[in-house]
Amino acid sequence: MSVYFNKGKGWRYDLPLNGTRYTKAWFKTKKAAKDAEAKRKEGLTNPITEHSAGKPPTDITCLDLINLRLDHVKAYNSGSHYNTYKYQARRWVKLWGDLPCGQITQAMVQQHLLKRKRISAYTANKELRYLRATFNFGVRQKLISNNPTDGIEFFPVEKRVKYVPSAEDLDKVIACADRDTQDYLWVIRETMGRVGEINRLTWDDVDLKNQSVTLYTRKKKGGHLTPRRIPMTQQLFEILICRYENRDPSKPWVFWHRYWSRKQGRFVEGPYGDRKKVMKRLCKKAGVQYFRFHPIRHSGASIMDGNGVPLGAIQRILGHENRRTTEIYLHSMGDSERDAMRVFEQARQKSPHNPHTGDQSK
Repeated sequence: MSVYFNKGKGWRYDLPLNGTRYTKAWFKTKKAAKDAEAKRKEGLTNPITEHSAGKPPTDITCLDLINLRLDHVKAYNSGSHYNTYKYQARRWVKLWGDLPCGQITQAMVQQHLLKRKRISAYTANKELRYLRATFNFGVRQKLISNNPTDGIEFFPVEKRVKYVPSAEDLDKVIACADRDTQDYLWVIRETMGRVGEINRLTWDDVDLKNQSVTLYTRKKKGGHLTPRRIPMTQQLFEILICRYENRDPSKPWVFWHRYWSRKQGRFVEGPYGDRKKVMKRLCKKAGVQYFRFHPIRHSGASIMDGNGVPLGAIQRILGHENRRTTEIYLHSMGDSERDAMRVFEQARQKSPHNPHTGDQSK
């Protein structure tokens, strides 16, 4: 049994029992946290005691469900997905952390989503997806009996064409970066890999002899890492061979950094995480419209599509299971669309009702 102190908030307990974590916060004193932990353990290990006292079994709290769900996401999904989940879950803990899940109603969830909609419908819908997945997890694990998000519909969203940086804007951004970040951006650009795939890239995944890179994605159902091989461009080969020759042999990652870990209270070394602030700073410095890492994939896919690369090849390079997903990435205006509009224009001009097709000599 363990209790922890958080400055400005108070004490909390974290009780691991039979592979499950049970937590509760925030207590004013350490003794209060320990007493609550002991009482919770007694209730979990001796459920008959609660029944004999005429009390119903204790429903799992929202905080306990969230922690169990986060543990599952951490084990089966990517690090970026886990971090996004954790960011969303902090709001739910503030709202309903101490409540039994059975007391969280559809109306409470709907009210919260309406507040989130003030930011945007997209923001509210994203939160609904994460909430629904969390409660569905609880139902599947037989931890709770119902999902309070059932019946709640997504808000209508006005879809817009996503901004995709041009090759010129990408060049400007890369030119403003330091050498290590330049290499990082070039590897994303030349592989069209997801940021998580590039962050976990190790030298074992780089085949300089055959000039190919193996990327692993966790997009598949069940959280399995699935590999795909990407042929190197000459630019990518030159960057990776230079980094290989100057690498630290004790580090397995192609890209790594040393950072202060608040959790461990010391400096640690490891692969890159989600570098949210980098692109904002570089885009501002380069004087281009802001974009993050993911649109670089869209940019590469559009370039290939605009130059006649078969859709199947683009799909395999991007690592998509579904052909429709690849089509979303293609923002170039193809020749077939232009030809269709030329046919339309010619047919319209020949129309007898076109005021511009009559005798113009009068």
